[in-house]
Amino acid sequence: MTAGLQEGPVRCSRGTVLVPDTTLNAVQDDDFDMIVLPGGLPGADHLRDDPRIIQLLQRLRAQGKYTAAICAAPKVLAAAGLLDGHRATSYPGVLDALQLPDTEVSQAPVEVDDHIITSRGPGTAMDFALTLIEQLAGKAKRDEVEAALVRPGH
Repeated sequence: MTAGLQEGPVRCSRGTVLVPDTTLNAVQDDDFDMIVLPGGLPGADHLRDDPRIIQLLQRLRAQGKYTAAICAAPKVLAAAGLLDGHRATSYPGVLDALQLPDTEVSQAPVEVDDHIITSRGPGTAMDFALTLIEQLAGKAKRDEVEAALVRPGH
């Protein structure tokens, strides 16, 4: 399910328009196994600046659920205090600019640290998606999905 910060279509950083299934207000109190934040600017800044998102991320973390973010969106996890004491990656320079002394900033394509999953950007999106599958449904399901993709070198 996808949820927008408000009703209506969302214009992404590259001009793509997405129509969320629902609004954040409608699902704010629902139970989730994982929340995945998309990257891109200014979208990641809008997510970071929305107290509902911060509250939702903190609630999931307290429940031991997964939080995930790609590209510029790991800054939202940082704003929620989720990266303290953890290893994370992001689009080049995004986390470095925040000067997070208690976060180990990595250059890896995807990082999984506890129940926090982060990734670098568009070029790592497939590895990110497969990692999300693996965390939620196991390695066998990831392998099944990945085999059908016919990825070079895999």
